[in-house]
Amino acid sequence: MTPEAVLRRLRAMASPANAAGMARFGIRPRTAVLGISVWQLRGLAKELGPDHRLARALWASGMHEARILAAYLEVPDRVTEAQAERWVAAFDSWDICDQVVELFARTPFAKKKVREWSGRQEEFVKRAAFSLIAELAVHDKEMTDREFQRYFPLIRRAAADERNFVRKSVNWALRQIGKRNRALNTLAIKEARGLRGSASRSARWIAADALRELTSAAVQARLRR
Repeated sequence: MTPEAVLRRLRAMASPANAAGMARFGIRPRTAVLGISVWQLRGLAKELGPDHRLARALWASGMHEARILAAYLEVPDRVTEAQAERWVAAFDSWDICDQVVELFARTPFAKKKVREWSGRQEEFVKRAAFSLIAELAVHDKEMTDREFQRYFPLIRRAAADERNFVRKSVNWALRQIGKRNRALNTLAIKEARGLRGSASRSARWIAADALRELTSAAVQARLRR
């Protein structure tokens, strides 16, 4: 299917009611939202299959849902660091950030980008760093506990960022590390408890929310199993 045909299909799938609902959840990119759910986009991606050229063309269109679809179609081994930098610089909403980061987590330079992007000041670039940590914690079975421990200082530094979309991703990263295994759960709880005494309201919120989940009976039971 050509890029033009895919864009026509996306426009035909538009739902103004869903678009309005997405806006209420903070999805307000620079371009218009069609109101297509990620599940619909994933279904379309499965139908189309991986396609590097189509992914790049859809991204270049600038259409919000087309860019999310591009991330689903892109081939991780074909993604370069330069491409990742171009895409992350264009992030303009939390949903496109988190969906595209799923792709970046499968690239060989994912860990390098965590370090680089966590020091950037752009809101969605910084969010990408911590969303990437969360993705790695869930999906990268080869990473060691020691590698994840090295992310705690990054979390500590970013916890004071009061921007909503940053603090939520920092919280997400801490919680996902803490749910990986019992050893990391203990360390993540310790980190969260350390943040409780922070002067930053954001850090205190991250601590409270992370502790609520990481010490919960459900998480503790799963880790024991």
